[in-house]
Amino acid sequence: MSNLFDIDNWREIGATLARNKTRTFLTAFGIFWGTAMLALLWGTGSGMQRMMMSNFEGFATNSCIFFPNRTTMPYKGYRKGTGWGLNTDDVINLRRRVPDLEIISPIINTEATFKHKDKTFSGTIQGLEPNYLQANNPVITSGRFITDYDVANMSRVCVIGENIATSLFPNIDPLGQTVEVNNVSYRVVGTVKQKSDMSFGGRMEDSMVIPISTFRTAYNMGNHINFVFLVARDGVSPTNLKDQIFTTVRLNHPIIHPDDDDAFQFFDISEIFGQISSVFTAFDFLVLFVGLSSLIAGVIGVGNIMWIVVKERTQEFGVRRAIGAKPRTLLVQILSESAVLTVIAGIAGICFAVGVLGILGPSISAQVPAGEGLNFFQISFNEAVWILILFLVLGGAAGIIPALKAMKIKPIEALNDR
Repeated sequence: MSNLFDIDNWREIGATLARNKTRTFLTAFGIFWGTAMLALLWGTGSGMQRMMMSNFEGFATNSCIFFPNRTTMPYKGYRKGTGWGLNTDDVINLRRRVPDLEIISPIINTEATFKHKDKTFSGTIQGLEPNYLQANNPVITSGRFITDYDVANMSRVCVIGENIATSLFPNIDPLGQTVEVNNVSYRVVGTVKQKSDMSFGGRMEDSMVIPISTFRTAYNMGNHINFVFLVARDGVSPTNLKDQIFTTVRLNHPIIHPDDDDAFQFFDISEIFGQISSVFTAFDFLVLFVGLSSLIAGVIGVGNIMWIVVKERTQEFGVRRAIGAKPRTLLVQILSESAVLTVIAGIAGICFAVGVLGILGPSISAQVPAGEGLNFFQISFNEAVWILILFLVLGGAAGIIPALKAMKIKPIEALNDR
């Protein structure tokens, strides 16, 4: 081990590598490129997965959207294609009969034009309950969201999206201001934006949220609702509750045939999460295969140069053995040269990959709303260290055979070698 801390030993390593600059450079470039490719693929694969999952950021992973479709089977005198709608009784029944549903959040929405003085904005007005925050967690940028008190008292308050706030109140704080919709005024109590790229019933940035009870009164909606956001309890898949949900809703809608599951639209977000995870698991294997292939190519280069070095320095090693050098000393010498070449070129490759990801990553990440100002395409310090350790271990392994060859050189044979 003393050779590892011997300055003369390290000087000799540097002189040996510098003796044939072209060969050393080409071998180092192979290591550099293999490490850079593995790091780039690793960072790109992780970045794609993070960017894809950002489209669902804010949504509960075990959630689903449920809304009506036209019937596809005739039943009790009703023809195929009969329309029907959800109502508050369906929500009550689901809360009573499907205990594995943790959150049941009804939603009503319609297109509307919002006014403040001489400014207008066209978007979506949504009637929600406060538990919507637990199903789809938007970002409250100022103020608050609607509360149970607002729903119970049919308060004329609203939470507006950031695009509405910017358009109607460009130079003032929107909190406390009023927004007019169909000659009805609402007081702004909060502003909101959406985390993910996926939306149901309109993007939050372009929407005005009011208490669902206020919406029913203002628009004469009675007990009608457009769709329901459902979140299952932990460990329960919404798909496993689908039959139970359909059966419960049929109780309140006798026009739906017992076998007509196509009369319901059921969008299971948890299934999408699972599909994305499966796709990226396969992608991870592909990244690993391509990256390791590049890495192994570099490692083979290390083994080749070490083999050539041992061959060229046969006489030198013979002289060292003749004057008392131990085989272990030669082993450490060869492995040290292999390790130095691998570490320097590997660090350079990782730095190159980090630089490329740092330059290109933010512009690609900005293509999704949740990625604005972020860089999904990067590798952590720990990942970089693991890549370097992996290359160092393989590079060291590639140098072992030449090193063992050097250890077995007999002085008399080496001195006679031509």
